[in-house]
Order: sequence, then structure tokens, then C-alpha cells
Amino acid sequence: MTSPTYEEKREILEGSFLFKKLSPVEIDTLLKFSLVERYPAGREIYAKGSLGDSMMAVLRGRVKMSSVSAEGKEIVLNIMNAGEIFGEIALIDRGERSADAVAMTECEILVLHRRDFIPILEKHADICILLLKILCQRLRQTSEQVEDVLFRHLESRLAKALLHLVESAGMHQVNGSPTDLHLSQRELGNHAGGSRESVNKHLQSWHRAGLIRLGKNSIEILDLAAIERLV
Repeated sequence: MTSPTYEEKREILEGSFLFKKLSPVEIDTLLKFSLVERYPAGREIYAKGSLGDSMMAVLRGRVKMSSVSAEGKEIVLNIMNAGEIFGEIALIDRGERSADAVAMTECEILVLHRRDFIPILEKHADICILLLKILCQRLRQTSEQVEDVLFRHLESRLAKALLHLVESAGMHQVNGSPTDLHLSQRELGNHAGGSRESVNKHLQSWHRAGLIRLGKNSIEILDLAAIERLV
């Protein structure tokens, strides 16, 4: 993986929902004090419960936010794509990490430490409001996930999870062209709250019906409209 240039990092921050209101000088200040860390696919970025005083922005790759029970059962809370931030809770309160963060693909992560970012927050009430909006959005998403597990059947949850992944990755079907998601059936099941066996049963049914095509660690959506009707 080629390292991002200074201008590429700057462009990602300037296009971010959170940072786009900063002045060019403030963006340069953040980049000056930030670090770039690289992680291979499957490597842990930080663990739930660990102390943290930094926030991360995904420069390249995808990061999985999840929680694992004592019995080893995992639930995927979110998947972060290039340009998105995570770890903001620990940056604000200096508390424990609320989830595990793991590189799903080879990743490059921009790390912003609290000591460098808090002075900017103190000068920008609008950035504080944006952070609050992000936190509220994620709280709503978590509440929705709990309701889905309680009230929706698995097929509907799987369809909804696929649509969420397509939307979060910024992927759209054009003229009926396939949409390819690079994740395993186990990862999808963790995202939707279902066992691999149950997930495989529904995916094989969709495959036979021509809605999707299954590959090694990939799910290609052939009929997005049909998936939407299953939600």
C-alpha cells in the first residue's frame, strides 16, 4: 500500500463531515501533530476497555467496530470507511474504549491526540455540535440494532445489513450493475446478529433466486431492489 501524500490526507480531512468547517490553517495544524499508523487486515487497532485519548480517521481501508462476549460471540456495531472517524468517545471523556476496533482490510489510520484536538474544540462550538450529532447518530443506530434483533426476523436483518453496508461504503448500482461487498458470511452474520449456519441458509436461497452471487469472502448484490423489498 502506497502511503498517502500530505495533500491526500488534507483532502480527506477537508471532506470529512466533522473537519470540513475548519480553516486551512487549522487543518494544517492537525496534520502537523497527527500520526499515520498502518495495520494489516485482521490486526487489532485497539481493544474494548483499553484507555484511549485519541481519535482516528480512516485514510484507506475499512475498520470494524465490534464487541465480543466472554463466550466468543461477536456483534458488529459499525464498519468505518475512508473519511470516517472513530474513537471520539475516548477523546472526549478519556474513558475506556467502548468497542474493539479491527482492520477489516489493510488500513492506514490518521491518529489525532486529545491534547492537540481539544484546543480546536474549545474554539469551535460548531465542531462540538457536529461531534454531538455523530454521537447521537451512533446511539440511534445502536438502539435500532437492539430493536432489530428483538423484533425483526433474520432474513430482514440480513437484507438491512447489506443495504447499510452498501450505503456506508458509498456504493450504488448503476444500470443494474452488480455491487460487490468484500466480507465473509460470518462477518455479515455478526453484523446482523445471526449464526453462520442460519446466515448461509438465507444467502444460498438468495443466490439460487438470482439476488446475489456468493464468492470467497465476498457477496455480490445482483438485484438491489429485491434486497430492499426484503427489509
